[in-house]
Amino acid sequence: MGVTVYNISSTSARVNWPGSPTCLDTFYSVMYDPNWNSLIMGYKRKSFKHEERIPVSQTSTYLGNLLPQTAYFLCVTCQAADPVREQCQVFSTPSENSEGHDRAGWEVAVGVWLTCCLLLLVIAGILLWGCLHNMCCLPGRAPESCPVVTTSVRQDMSSLGHLFAARSSSEESMKRATTMESSLMLGQPTGHVITPDHES
Repeated sequence: MGVTVYNISSTSARVNWPGSPTCLDTFYSVMYDPNWNSLIMGYKRKSFKHEERIPVSQTSTYLGNLLPQTAYFLCVTCQAADPVREQCQVFSTPSENSEGHDRAGWEVAVGVWLTCCLLLLVIAGILLWGCLHNMCCLPGRAPESCPVVTTSVRQDMSSLGHLFAARSSSEESMKRATTMESSLMLGQPTGHVITPDHES
C-alpha cells in the first residue's frame, strides 16, 4: 500500500492511499503522531496518539489541527491492524512564516507583471501617437513615396485657391451682365419699318 501525503500546509494535509481488496467490509485506520522518532523501530497501533477511521468507500482523507514546523509519522492500515513499513509515510509541516513569505512573493510577482504590462501599453501608445502625428509610412514603402507636406506646397495650394476664387467671381460677373443685357433687349418696343409704299 503506497501512502501519499500532499497539499501540506502549516496546520493541515491530505492523505491518499490505494484501495485494498481485503478491506471491502471494514474500514481504514489512518494513524499519525508527531513523535515519530520513537515509532520507527516498533510499528504498534497503540503507540500513535491520533487515529481516524475512514469508510472503505474512501481512499483519501483530510488531516487538520496539525502543528506548524513539525515532522509527522503517518500509517494507513486495514481495520485496526498494526501497520507495516510499506503502509507508513513521514512528512513535515512548514512554518506559518514561510507560508506568509510565499504569499507575499506571489503578490510581488503579480504586481511586477502588471507593472510591466502597463509600461508596454504606455510605450505602444506613445509610438502609435508619434507615427500618426508624423504621418509615418507603412512598412515596406520607400521613404521617397511618403506624402510630406512642406511650406512651399502649402503656399502653392493657397495661391491656386485664390486664383480659382478670382476666376469663379469673374465668370459669375460675366453671366450677370449677359442676363441683364438680355432682359433689356426683351423689354424694348418693337420698331416699325417704313417701306416706300407707306411714304406715299
